[in-house]
Amino acid sequence: MYFPTSAARQLSTVPALPDVPLCNVLYSEPSPRKSLFCALTKDALTIWRVRPSAPLAHLARSETSLIEHGDNLAATWSPDGSRIVIQTTFSFLVLVTVDYIPDTSAYQPPDVAQGAQPNFLAGPGEGLALQSLSLAFEGVICAEGQVLSVSPRKYHILFSTSSPPAIQRIPWPSYDESDGENDYTQRSLGGYDTWVLNDHELPWLVDSDVTVTKVLHSPVGVETWITSDGRAYFVRLQENAQMEKPTVDPDNEDESRDGDFGSRRNHANGKRRSSGDSPASHEHHWQGTCIHNFKIPRWVQKSRHVERDGSGERPPIYVEPRRAVEVAVNARFSLVAVGTYSGSIEFTAFPAPDGPIPMPQTIDVPNPYNRPRGKVSKMEWSSDGYVLAVGWEHGWAIFSVAGRCLASGFGVDDTVDSERFQDAFMHGVKDFFWAPGNFELVVLAQSTPNHPDGQIFILPFAKSATTSQHSPDNTRYAFLQMDDRALVYRGADQPDMSVINPESDVWQHIKVPQAYLASNWPIRYSALSNDGRLVAIAGRRGLIHYSSTSGRWKLFSSITQEQAFAVKGGLLWFHHVLIAGVEVSKSHQIRLYSRDQELSNQNVLHREMISSPVVILSLVDNSLLVYTADNMLSHYLIIPTTESIKLHLCGSITFNGIIAVPSAVRVLSWMIPSAQKQLGDPVDDLAVATVLMMVGGQLVLLRPRKSGNQEVKYDMQIFADRIEFCWIHLRGIGALENSLWGYDGQGIRVWLNALAIEPPSSPDEAPQSVKESVNIPLDFYPLSVLMDKGIIIGAEHESVTRVNLPFVMFRHATSSHLFLHHVLRHYLECGHVREAVLLATHYQHLVFFGHALEILLHTVVESDAATGSGEATNATATTLPAVVAFLDHFDVALDVVVGCARKTEVTRWRQLFSVVGNPKSLFETCLNSGRLKTAGSYLLVLHNLEQLDENNKDSIRLLQSAIDAQDWQLCRELLRFLHSIDDTGMALRHALAQTSMTEDSKVLAAA
Repeated sequence: MYFPTSAARQLSTVPALPDVPLCNVLYSEPSPRKSLFCALTKDALTIWRVRPSAPLAHLARSETSLIEHGDNLAATWSPDGSRIVIQTTFSFLVLVTVDYIPDTSAYQPPDVAQGAQPNFLAGPGEGLALQSLSLAFEGVICAEGQVLSVSPRKYHILFSTSSPPAIQRIPWPSYDESDGENDYTQRSLGGYDTWVLNDHELPWLVDSDVTVTKVLHSPVGVETWITSDGRAYFVRLQENAQMEKPTVDPDNEDESRDGDFGSRRNHANGKRRSSGDSPASHEHHWQGTCIHNFKIPRWVQKSRHVERDGSGERPPIYVEPRRAVEVAVNARFSLVAVGTYSGSIEFTAFPAPDGPIPMPQTIDVPNPYNRPRGKVSKMEWSSDGYVLAVGWEHGWAIFSVAGRCLASGFGVDDTVDSERFQDAFMHGVKDFFWAPGNFELVVLAQSTPNHPDGQIFILPFAKSATTSQHSPDNTRYAFLQMDDRALVYRGADQPDMSVINPESDVWQHIKVPQAYLASNWPIRYSALSNDGRLVAIAGRRGLIHYSSTSGRWKLFSSITQEQAFAVKGGLLWFHHVLIAGVEVSKSHQIRLYSRDQELSNQNVLHREMISSPVVILSLVDNSLLVYTADNMLSHYLIIPTTESIKLHLCGSITFNGIIAVPSAVRVLSWMIPSAQKQLGDPVDDLAVATVLMMVGGQLVLLRPRKSGNQEVKYDMQIFADRIEFCWIHLRGIGALENSLWGYDGQGIRVWLNALAIEPPSSPDEAPQSVKESVNIPLDFYPLSVLMDKGIIIGAEHESVTRVNLPFVMFRHATSSHLFLHHVLRHYLECGHVREAVLLATHYQHLVFFGHALEILLHTVVESDAATGSGEATNATATTLPAVVAFLDHFDVALDVVVGCARKTEVTRWRQLFSVVGNPKSLFETCLNSGRLKTAGSYLLVLHNLEQLDENNKDSIRLLQSAIDAQDWQLCRELLRFLHSIDDTGMALRHALAQTSMTEDSKVLAAA
């Protein structure tokens, strides 16, 4: 779903200033909105713009400051982007203010003649001016104790310390306006809070004799602590509701947000408890839950007991391999990723209230060359929650939410020139973050002696369009997004052999217009039509659409109209009509645009006002399903009129009490009973439809039932957890209609006819998951299911190095997998031969149909490979006869049997032919029906089973038939076969004599 592509860009980290020494970058940190990031060296701070990648400001500390307060160690932004807190080696906190200067560009072009001024086209995200900003030292805070971790908040600076082991917080410095508008007098810092780590203050700690080494606060409000013993906790500060809150001027509250053109002054002027308050007088306390725990060996516990008693020698040092060093929280999927000291990665679900810690899943990290990884140095989820980037001291990797490795730096060959090689991030990562839109990963590499400059790299990615909008049409074709283009898989329109040929280049690259991307980067939504011919793109503001038939894009002619709205909730195509959920001036609408008309407000076909933001849109036939943030599902019918098209609201229903977090819904569809489809009124579909949703990683069905007052209520049935993507086929082929396909990171799980699955008798007895009908293991990442071709299409990452190149090249390769034999085997194992025949009939026209049946027979015959032949004989006693009975319905049966036999061990042939029939009889059938090549394949089987007579009469008969049919290629193969089974040549001479080939010069010349 995320695949690195092209090659990484390298940024020069040496400031273009005189007399500035070259220093390694120690730390990088993105701003809250990730449009900027800071690069920290031991004595200076540089602010960079992410797109375009350029430095905007540089601030160097004086020699006196370095001597008194220590070198720079780490830097963090305040939530409003107006300050940066620098942590030093001497446990001081240096405050730096960030002033955004409106209407001023950071770079000015040189004064040259207008005609000589070069004209450059702005790239994606480069249309806006490089806003100027300035950095200034605000002050220094001397912390009590050794500072371990700093986490700025809206009103306070929160930090952890050792000696004493505690959590402390202080308010931001506040100012009084005096004589002039820009003249501020700094007041004292006021009160501060301290929580000492002990059993009294924090009784929920597993071991209170620890320090908090890392304080992490996610944008969604989840706070995590990592303690010195390697455990991790979810924590929350329980505030007293009657506490006096800091007062903030509402007119200036958000002016200092990163990227806004306002004043930087946004300070809290409220009162806090003074530093003289005792801990016992705290009106608020911390609550916590351990999310990563482990058992310490008993000998270590005894050693610690001896050490605390002060007796005996110093115990041996023990380092727990599962010690947490990094934690990344995925709120969208309710998942926690823990990086350990040993370099392993563990995924853990959010703990239930008052429940035990869920069992972690250890993620497999491919390392084909067995290289050292080191401990985890950084982890971060993408903003959509689908992938996790992991950095180690000696490498990096990208994992999907279910734990599949999508890309890695460990699988690249070391055949590079170490002196010239520039991609230092391949050998180790210090820090990184996902850029806006998740199309790029900004990486801070480990410093190397050969290349002290250029530690920052930007790695581009291609990602599946379903990560931003999971609609049925986006899953019908493999559809990828890149930073400046869309990639559509066209193999479904190609001949059958082109689909399964990995060398076929069947991706169409659709370049997004530069004029739109320059000011509306990044791409937020992409939508593909049902036939794959129409594409719609929405960025920061506005939208555009494209037709592959004409090869032309349509954009808004009025920039004002384009910038007046933003797409929120997604895009869908209904034939040539584009449906978009939009936000306009804090109001919410569903708009309909025609592909045949120019984009403008005057050409909007229909506007439907809604009261809440759209979470997700879905289209089933002519029914539009709209799920909004107020937990409401609305059903609209799309009704074409003589002059336009409009939406008709059929009904709405609330999911309050069923769906806890509406924003977690990622997939929406429904399944209508057959009787309602054929006889019912579409207006009543909502009352009888079974609603399919993906909530976080859970694939659920909501089944309707009517209560006594005819009110419709829903019963939830969880099909599976940790599902990354799903496909639903309402118009499937034969038995695949109403089937659900879900990918769990290892393979595709298929539930056939999901409507027929019995719901649990009571909610209390509902299982955590429903056993799938078919499980299809895959060694690549699936992107689409081509239902009419019986193939799963996907991609896998490839990295290429060359001795003569100083960088690594990345690309994604297309892969495919047949699913037909998996589904057929399920029916045959259940004894449903008739259903299997009906399904296979829809695919018998495919070129590779016989190959699929051959795989089916081979897997059944070889199913005992892992358990032993005796047990397999019992297991396949009913399946193998069912498969043979199934094959007899198709003309390719004889070819399938002999093809399977030639790919199977000879020891299994007797078991196979005991069910299929005597190979001698099959040979005769092929010979009599004119299938000479198939009969030739059976000769090899007869020879190995020692069923050929000494005179080779069967071989001679087949040779004569081949001569009569003038199949000279088969004649050559038969002569070669006769020579191979008799070294003396007697069999070959006898065959030549019997067929009179030696007497016919024409035959010999042809053979």
